[in-house]
Amino acid sequence: MNESLLLTAVALAALAATAPRLAQRLALSRAKHPSLTGHSRMAKRVARLVPGYDYDEARFFGSDGAPAAVQQQRRDGFARLAQTLNTRHAKSIALTQQAREGISDLQFTGAYRVPFQYSRYLRQQLSVGGFVQRTDGVFVFDLDGERFYDLTGSYGVNVFGHDFYKSCIAEGSARAADLGPILGSYHPAVAWNVAELKRISGLDEVSFHMSGTEAVMQAVRLARYHTKRKYLVRFSGAYHGWWEDVQPGPGNPLPPGNTYTLKEMDQRTLQVLRQRKDIACVLVNPLQALHPNAAAPGDSSLIDSGRRAGYDKAAYVEWLQQLRRVCSERGIVLIFDEVFMGFRLGSGGAQAYYGVQADMVTYGKTLGGGLPVGVVCGKRALMKRFREERPADICFARGTFNAHPYVMGAMQVFLERLQTAPVQALLADLDTVWNRRAERLNLKLREAGLPVQVANLTSVWTVYYTQPSRYNWMLQFYLRAQGLALSWVGTGRLIFSHNYSEADFDAVCARFVSAGLAMQADGWWWADPQATNKTIRRGVLREMIQHRF
Repeated sequence: MNESLLLTAVALAALAATAPRLAQRLALSRAKHPSLTGHSRMAKRVARLVPGYDYDEARFFGSDGAPAAVQQQRRDGFARLAQTLNTRHAKSIALTQQAREGISDLQFTGAYRVPFQYSRYLRQQLSVGGFVQRTDGVFVFDLDGERFYDLTGSYGVNVFGHDFYKSCIAEGSARAADLGPILGSYHPAVAWNVAELKRISGLDEVSFHMSGTEAVMQAVRLARYHTKRKYLVRFSGAYHGWWEDVQPGPGNPLPPGNTYTLKEMDQRTLQVLRQRKDIACVLVNPLQALHPNAAAPGDSSLIDSGRRAGYDKAAYVEWLQQLRRVCSERGIVLIFDEVFMGFRLGSGGAQAYYGVQADMVTYGKTLGGGLPVGVVCGKRALMKRFREERPADICFARGTFNAHPYVMGAMQVFLERLQTAPVQALLADLDTVWNRRAERLNLKLREAGLPVQVANLTSVWTVYYTQPSRYNWMLQFYLRAQGLALSWVGTGRLIFSHNYSEADFDAVCARFVSAGLAMQADGWWWADPQATNKTIRRGVLREMIQHRF
């Protein structure tokens, strides 16, 4: 009897000791997003299981079971589209094909422009040029002299228009010309830039880096150094560069190690932050407000019409305020990753736009005035890289080209112009201007009877589809035929520069609708009345299982 009581007591003691850890683990699991974007280990396992296979010509045009007559419509329309693009952009395409053998990025973007099952046949029939030669206003020109309205945004760099950045680079280079590319010592522009960035960010110190990814790496490294904690929290779907396990899941060979990927705008995430003692910092990418907890959209994943997006500023502000309070209470470093959005939201960046002060902020893209740069601004206590009481305990970070004189010159010009009346006019009332434009395009699309709508966070847009279809990814090529330039992710992200006039925007709207009508006329949006997004996904899953096993 005594032995039994003893065993029971031991068991209860063990349970009591492990219960808090189990509760924490359960809370962490509940704070993860239920999709693969929230479970990076599972996402990597699934990625290893997905087989590579290609549709033949018949399957390419009839993967949704469309009648023979509709498939013939598609064949004829595709032939016309391919002929137009291949002929009109022959020089640009020829150089792209020649260079592809030596540029791995071109091989990747070419293969992942559409869902992989369709990719090989499409690349055999239809080519897209990767080279351009000049810009003017809101236009970019390819090697054939063909003009496009630029909706690529240069991955976020182009906030104020190409001419703005060309002049920033020219004037900044002229300012640094007497010094040249000397490294180690600083051009006087550095001191001016630091003072201005401190004013804009509301923070104490600044460090310069070569890219946005490098800046985020340093911010996280410093947060870990000063908090003596190792884990960072990122939110499901957010992008913060391709380093270590901060881009978890498919696309990164490293398994998750020191990163928790949690749900954004969720009270269970706040509960985890309140309970755990191992979290050094939280990374916030303001772009996620457009599609919380969803990965950056690209047409390569458009196997159905399940993509959705929508921006609720008030709800996102409330979330950031709650996050700020919890981080302050728990000594967690709150980092705003403004590398992509940065000054697109206004001259004070996301902090001013949302009215929330971070502990550290990273900038990049547009801040270099068109040249490569990354910047960390932070509180003095977080930016220090050494401990005087322990001289061997340092947090080392250097880069050979940090604070390059030409970059610093272009940055100074950019920051000076950021406060001028013309630029302030472009930044005035951004939400009203761009929301009204999105509503205008959506109305035109509905009036035309097209199953397409757009959502936006100021001048960053994404396209979503209102009718189940396996061929939405074709729209990017019809848009290109109408003279609209998109980045390789297609309709997943359209990035306008703020210098688009109403006339420019009206022209884009007209071309967008014309592209949709042409695609509709060619039969790509034929709809099986029985089809749903769920049945489409299940059909693709059956295909994969058949090819895998």
